[in-house]
Amino acid sequence: MDSFRRDGLTFDVRDAGPGDGEPVVLLHGFPQDSAAWDRVAPALHQHGLRTLAPDQRGCSPMARPRGRGHYRLRETVGDVLALLDAAGLERAHVVGHDWGGIVAWALGAWHPGRLRTLTALSVPHPAAMAKAMVTSDQALRSLYVALFQLPVVPERLLLAGDGAVLRRLLRGGGLEDDLVDHYVRRMQEPGALSSMLGWYRALPLSGRDPVGTVRVPTLHVWSTGDAFLGRAATEATARFVDAPYRLEVLEGVPHWLPELAADRVAELVTAHVRTAPPSAD
Repeated sequence: MDSFRRDGLTFDVRDAGPGDGEPVVLLHGFPQDSAAWDRVAPALHQHGLRTLAPDQRGCSPMARPRGRGHYRLRETVGDVLALLDAAGLERAHVVGHDWGGIVAWALGAWHPGRLRTLTALSVPHPAAMAKAMVTSDQALRSLYVALFQLPVVPERLLLAGDGAVLRRLLRGGGLEDDLVDHYVRRMQEPGALSSMLGWYRALPLSGRDPVGTVRVPTLHVWSTGDAFLGRAATEATARFVDAPYRLEVLEGVPHWLPELAADRVAELVTAHVRTAPPSAD
């Protein structure tokens, strides 16, 4: 499949690997798209896994509704359920990075019957994040979140001078020029950046739908080099998982784990997938 539909929106998706392989859904964050997984997916395919990597709401050109209510967590989670339904999958392994990781946490809490395993890259459980905001330096690390919720200002700032600020932020995080150019081009598409910022602007609405305890086997991967997400929330996350849980700490890698630690991420995901009991689907 190369696309799926939900509520009149069409989402692009990269469906690759063995057709009969264990399905692994790969969810990107901001300002990424499904290309974030280009270095991870081939290694998963070599281990017999099928990958489905959608361009999420706001990124897919035909899935950019206007209004922040369309980007609340209930909607972005519903998109992944629609992907599973369109692919004819009762359950799948789900891997999420950045915002995709938050969607993965919510899926694990709200729809555990649709997941075989959960892997969250970088991001802690949302409840652990909320606690760390008032007990650690996490609030300082997250100042950009408040900026991104302002009207108009972040679009003008990030895309000024052919996206110079966005380019500088991504290069400063260690991404190579080809990836930087690709992500900036995507955000320069009509309506793309405003739509992706809708995820941040919907945070006050998403907060009304708390993410509770996750009851799915969970792998959490975090790096000491992540400038945005600190140790406090990471170490508190285990309290919100009532299932086998493993924290893997990488040393010195910046936030962009799928791109900058692809081999290790693929190795960890493959091993985690193999811990799941045989599927009865």
